[in-house]
Amino acid sequence: MTRNEILEFLNSNPIFHMATAEGDIPHVRGMLLYRADENGIVFNTGKIKDLYRQLNKNPRVELCFSNGIFENLIQVRIAGTVEALEDLELKKEIVAKREFLRPWVEKVGYDQLAVYVLKKGNATVWTMSTNTEPKEYIQL
Repeated sequence: MTRNEILEFLNSNPIFHMATAEGDIPHVRGMLLYRADENGIVFNTGKIKDLYRQLNKNPRVELCFSNGIFENLIQVRIAGTVEALEDLELKKEIVAKREFLRPWVEKVGYDQLAVYVLKKGNATVWTMSTNTEPKEYIQL
């Protein structure tokens, strides 16, 4: 896959898993992509979450996206470093598109919404047919 094909794949398969580390203990959780484009991979969480605390201590992550089709499974893994975005307009945009966040933000405010971007990640694509081949990395 090319860089653009990977970005398209991510946007078409927005549920992903993120791995973080706290000390020597790994943590993996399901996440929802906001968008992936030439500016990076954007996602959000709440500042009350363990994830927020973990990313502040160690911003190195790995993301794993999948198309979920067993017969033609495609998996894209992306390693990199996230950075926080304190952009109120972006937070408002996210909440406007994600109605489930609105009641929470109305209660606690936009300050409690944490938004991150992963820029310049290293992606690798895995499929059943390439299972035993050496990994190829694509810079995003």
